[in-house]
Amino acid sequence: MFSKEKITIAYTIEKCEGCGIQKKRKFAEGDVLFSKISKCNSCDGDTVIDKIFGETIEQ
Repeated sequence: MFSKEKITIAYTIEKCEGCGIQKKRKFAEGDVLFSKISKCNSCDGDTVIDKIFGETIEQ
């Protein structure tokens, strides 16, 4: 029998505090929850890290 290999990929959700737009990207070293990252492109509000999570896939 073959056993499937599981790989977990970490993602970060960035959310604008002003307009609520969310953006999903791959996790980068140094990402910390609720830290301010940049200005939002839509409303010029502050963008913070809202969530860090992993998705597991089988190969």
